[in-house]
Amino acid sequence: MIKIFITLLILILLYFIFKNKFFSNKKINKIKNFKNKFTNKEAKIEKIFLRNNERLIKDPNIDLIIGLYEKESELTLKTNIHRARLAKFNKSKLNGEFIYQDLKGNIYKIINKKKEYI
Repeated sequence: MIKIFITLLILILLYFIFKNKFFSNKKINKIKNFKNKFTNKEAKIEKIFLRNNERLIKDPNIDLIIGLYEKESELTLKTNIHRARLAKFNKSKLNGEFIYQDLKGNIYKIINKKKEYI
């Protein structure tokens, strides 16, 4: 009976020792990833771009300029910002012109005080 009790006690101790080793490694890895995320220069640059994008989304009067030689990722980002502004404010300034959206979802510009649907 004592041998069974001792073996069970040893097994329980081994279980807790190995359990703590495996879980502590995961916690350490999570802490390292968290630390690297905040000390990484790329992460800081991404935060700046995210703040700028939020600023652009919040104000439809800021001009979004889409050039001919921009990267595809920048083009998709700017068009998504433009669409978000149209959805939220029903207007957006793109390449120096205001573009509006009516209640039906039609998109138009105002040229010479007349609506010109796109």
